Amino acid sequence: MATVGSYEAKTHLPKLLEKVAKGERIIITKHGLPVAELVPSSGRGATDVKTIIKELKKLRKKIRLGGLSVRDSIEEGRRF
Repeated sequence: MATVGSYEAKTHLPKLLEKVAKGERIIITKHGLPVAELVPSSGRGATDVKTIIKELKKLRKKIRLGGLSVRDSIEEGRRF
């Protein structure tokens, strides 16, 4: 685990992020005291496309326009 000062971290952030993306953990210090840690992302943001599509289809079934057509809704939005 590497340790860098805050000034160096600010100056070399792109290089540090490349290292972190490869799995390295980096501690950032201020006046010699640890204040932050750069760690690889857990990947929670990456969701399976099929799962997303399934969730969108479920959402479509719940949303109702109160009798309006999509075209009417578009035209209503254009009035303002």
